[in-house]
Amino acid sequence: MARARDAQQWPETPNLLYIEELYTTYQKDPTAVPPEWRQYFDALEHDLARPVPAPPPRPAAQPAPRPAAAAPSPAAMEAAGFQERVDELVEAYRELGHLAAQLDPLGSRRPEPAELDPAYYGFTEADLARPVPEGIVPGVQLRTLGELVAHLRETYCRTIGVEFMHIDDSAARNWLIERMESTANRTPLDAETRKRILARLTEAAVFEEFVQKKYLGAKTFSLEGSETLIPLIDLAIEHAAERGVVEIVMAMAHRGRLNVLANIFKKPARDIFLEFEEVFPEDYRGDVKYHLGYSSDHTTRTGKPVHLSLCFNPSHLEYINTVALGRTRAKQDRFGDAARTRGMALIVHGDAAFAGEGIVQETLNLSRLPAYEVGGTLHVIVNNQVGFTTSPEEGRSTLYATDVAKMLQVPIFHVNGEDPEAVAHVVALALEFRKTFHRDVVIDLYAFRRRGHNEADEPSFTQPLMYKAIARHEPLYKRYRAQLVQEGVIREAEAEAIARAYREHLEAELEAAKREPTPPKPVGLGGIWNGYVGGLEKDVPDVDTGVKKRRLVEVLEGITRVPQGFHLHPKLKRFMKQREEMAQEKRPVDWATAEALAFGTLVTEGYRVRMSGQDSRRGTFSQRHAALYDYETGEPYIPLANLAPDQAPFEIYNSPLSEAGVLGFEYGYSLDTPDGLVLWEAQFGDFVNVAQVIIDQFIASAEAKWNRLSGLVMLLPHGLEGQGPEHSSARLERFLMLAAADNIQVTYPTTPAQYFHLLRRQVLRPWRKPLVVLTPKSLLRHPEATSPLEAFTQGRFRRVIPDAAANPEKVKKILLVSGKLYYELEAKRRAEGIEHVAIVRLEQLYPFPEAELEAALAPYKDGTPVVWVQEEPVNMGAWPYLRMRFCQEILGRFPLSGVSRPESASPATGSSRIHKLEQERLLTEALKAE
Repeated sequence: MARARDAQQWPETPNLLYIEELYTTYQKDPTAVPPEWRQYFDALEHDLARPVPAPPPRPAAQPAPRPAAAAPSPAAMEAAGFQERVDELVEAYRELGHLAAQLDPLGSRRPEPAELDPAYYGFTEADLARPVPEGIVPGVQLRTLGELVAHLRETYCRTIGVEFMHIDDSAARNWLIERMESTANRTPLDAETRKRILARLTEAAVFEEFVQKKYLGAKTFSLEGSETLIPLIDLAIEHAAERGVVEIVMAMAHRGRLNVLANIFKKPARDIFLEFEEVFPEDYRGDVKYHLGYSSDHTTRTGKPVHLSLCFNPSHLEYINTVALGRTRAKQDRFGDAARTRGMALIVHGDAAFAGEGIVQETLNLSRLPAYEVGGTLHVIVNNQVGFTTSPEEGRSTLYATDVAKMLQVPIFHVNGEDPEAVAHVVALALEFRKTFHRDVVIDLYAFRRRGHNEADEPSFTQPLMYKAIARHEPLYKRYRAQLVQEGVIREAEAEAIARAYREHLEAELEAAKREPTPPKPVGLGGIWNGYVGGLEKDVPDVDTGVKKRRLVEVLEGITRVPQGFHLHPKLKRFMKQREEMAQEKRPVDWATAEALAFGTLVTEGYRVRMSGQDSRRGTFSQRHAALYDYETGEPYIPLANLAPDQAPFEIYNSPLSEAGVLGFEYGYSLDTPDGLVLWEAQFGDFVNVAQVIIDQFIASAEAKWNRLSGLVMLLPHGLEGQGPEHSSARLERFLMLAAADNIQVTYPTTPAQYFHLLRRQVLRPWRKPLVVLTPKSLLRHPEATSPLEAFTQGRFRRVIPDAAANPEKVKKILLVSGKLYYELEAKRRAEGIEHVAIVRLEQLYPFPEAELEAALAPYKDGTPVVWVQEEPVNMGAWPYLRMRFCQEILGRFPLSGVSRPESASPATGSSRIHKLEQERLLTEALKAE
């Protein structure tokens, strides 16, 4: 028996009740049943993939057990065998039917599994007329085996193939079985819906034809061959709205994007044509037209409003996925949608990218995690059956492009894109599943690409047979129109009027674009972004970020309180005692406590704080303990989330072992949370390089390319401490290389108070730019890296900290330094009584604080050497950036040179002993007399 059915699904026939009872006896004592049944059950046990559940126990009130069963008759045995084989056949169609489905619009067929042939189970032609038990398929009256087979083929082998038997949850699996088998995977559509589908198909096709004709050879990444995507998205919006969704965040790559913008988001065609005409100002730094985002308000045919947001997208394809999820989660949090039912993410993928990009696995892994769940994402794969010029056989090791999605307990619907009514059924079923189970759903839309990868490409070089078939293939909208005309759903003239009206609309829009070639207005920062600005830092005034001492003490006391009956870990009692002493000013404030003060004061002032990262709750270096875990029960308690009844939310999460996916999510969250503090923390700063695509394509360039601002904070533990190449450097040089036009902030603060003011500045100042903070490791417990409580009560973040201890008259050399190296230089200077060296701290590296540095160096004589000192090799760190900026003289007054480790391909040595030798040489070189 290939697969045993759940006991509750077995038909209640006399034969089966008899067999169940006999089987129970066999399980207790095999010798207690007749030899022929023992032989039968032995074989059954050997073949079962999982044990058959025992029938319910006999109620206690039952009369005495019936006498031992007599040996079954040959007829009973034959009937039981027939039933078993029928069960196997049904299971085979549920599990393997998708392999026989007619999915390819170009007509290719796959070998059909033998398990779908009744003969595989020994059934003959005569058996097809035999009756099958009532209820074997839910909700359908089937009289014979032949009718059963026909129904199963209609359900699972037509133009819809479904993979769902990998779902372990029997409730979800049975829900799908009931919905699919009771309808044969077909939904009768009313005339209005069928006309709507035709209209969307027509508009999609006419748009592509129009653009190809008017802009011959221009890159558009046409949707031709996959036009069903437009009615699919249209219907998805309609169904989602009926299920309570009021906000949809959509992400997709470039193929078909212009069509989606025009026909789903209703972006004015005039603006699209102006982009083709290259009507841009001379200083335009924006992106290409098929990467741009858009938002609009949509009203469904039943009058329900839905706000649509299409995320901007670079050519790095799937990296937009978690950005879209982060935006969705932020929108849900903003309108208090804790059930995750009012907002939805809809992500359109390419088949080659879905199978090939590792970020897809990271995206799927977030779907059921409390920190990142959004109530289920609708994934749509536009399956062109080719990736640029690469065939599926060259591009993946799996049968389907969607196989990675089997890691989730969700259905995967494969559907032939040339059957728009099958697509409509799948969309409705997918969204009903999402609504019911709050899980992702995958629709694999089998289609093709009528043109090459782009319009200048010749696809027949690499796929000659495919493109011969495509050349013979009539556009879908024409065939679907002929079908509806033939069935009397629409008249030919009415159908032609849809195409004619849309062509006339596009002609009018093109004429307007040519008549008035003014640049389209950039998408503004309206709505929740009113009052926030980008641009240059010098154009935005600083803000005071100090907090009254009484409020600081209240926060410190609040983070040391635990609920009555909470069992604090014994080793954390000293930690809590130290924070109590900080509140009493008996002890200065350390780094982790300064951070807690920044978070606590912000949330009690009404600003949401959200932070995630690997091990962030405790802290990689066991410094934070933002979440306390009951030593007896393991239950977490987060003091910062419980400071006041009217405070804003404080959320801190341990992320999965992911950098690119999680950083993308938090970046997306920041796009819809301008009025909060959103932070991502790397376990070690070095690990940020795994997320380089998110940094390059989104964080550093989104303002220039897409006019999008973000206040995301990236906390990157940094510093050479003898821990090896992968636990030393956050790659400061890479951020400085990306820095231009005040697009990001790069800081390396040296004191807890500086860190406190920096975090508060990020929220209180209306200037919204991503903030990179190189955070400490050893300084977390360094006795000198502390601040008095008074330092938090006034002032603001200082971009440059002058040397208050140096006597300018004695200074012969000025050291310019950032981060932890300051403390080592200062300790050696103090120990050796050196007075000829001043040490000035550069706390903000970008935007470069030239005015503040000039003020800090003003007391020193012209010509005094300024030496940049860094731990990193000479080809890394900030030195290449500073040398490029100032060359050999800084501020026109001081000769500039640098002290660092020698050039290296690796950031640091793996030997602690060698590290200490190198560090001592570095300090000696920096402090020596000129």
